[in-house]
Amino acid sequence: MSQPVIEVNRVSKSFGGVVANHEISLEVPQGKITGLIGPNGSGKTTLFNSIVGYHPIDAGSIKFKGLEISELNVQKIARLGLVRTFQQTRIYGKLDCMQNMMISIPHRTAAWIDMFAKPSPKTQARAEQLLDFVGLYAKRRLLAGSLSFGQQKLLEFAMALMNEPEVLMLDEPTAGINPTLINGLIDRLRRANTEFGITMFIIEHNMRVIMNMADSIYCLAHGELLAHGSPEQIQNDQRVIDAYLGAH
Repeated sequence: MSQPVIEVNRVSKSFGGVVANHEISLEVPQGKITGLIGPNGSGKTTLFNSIVGYHPIDAGSIKFKGLEISELNVQKIARLGLVRTFQQTRIYGKLDCMQNMMISIPHRTAAWIDMFAKPSPKTQARAEQLLDFVGLYAKRRLLAGSLSFGQQKLLEFAMALMNEPEVLMLDEPTAGINPTLINGLIDRLRRANTEFGITMFIIEHNMRVIMNMADSIYCLAHGELLAHGSPEQIQNDQRVIDAYLGAH
């Protein structure tokens, strides 16, 4: 068994008197798709934010490829190859799709000034290839703000791929997307995993989506790790069923 690409060990985080995460430990294996589920307020997004450096943890350890990253900032972590997407899309609405892609050239090699330089034919070709991969090639010259919400999520996914991540952390990738687009997005996420070799760690509320996609799933409740197992094990875990039923 290869070393996990992400190792979270007894991580705790509080905001004022509110405990968001309490001694959470989990591992994300290289090359796999790992899911993170739990009722609203269970601490999923807080944990994601901690892993990518958005706020310091109170206790514990977070390692990426064996390197302690819990005290690094967002940019340094992204340069290591760990990239995340958000529940609300973070695109540049007044730029076209190709311009959005150019802003997303790899953190590891790009300086701020590179944004204003004319992209190389190779960079341009890669951007077009990735827009084609997510089904947006025909819209590559349209302003990103004119796309539907689902198409904006696909653009954000392409932008994340443009960054050449080793690990992609996705926060609710199917939230707000028209059901007819969801299957296409799932297919592209799977293909990014198998064809590009990108490890994925995914928060998802849509149970059908995550059960069909993840190799293993962690479930949080009330800021603590409740369960971990295969999709089938999680689906049949009474603690998980109770956590969701009790949340409504």
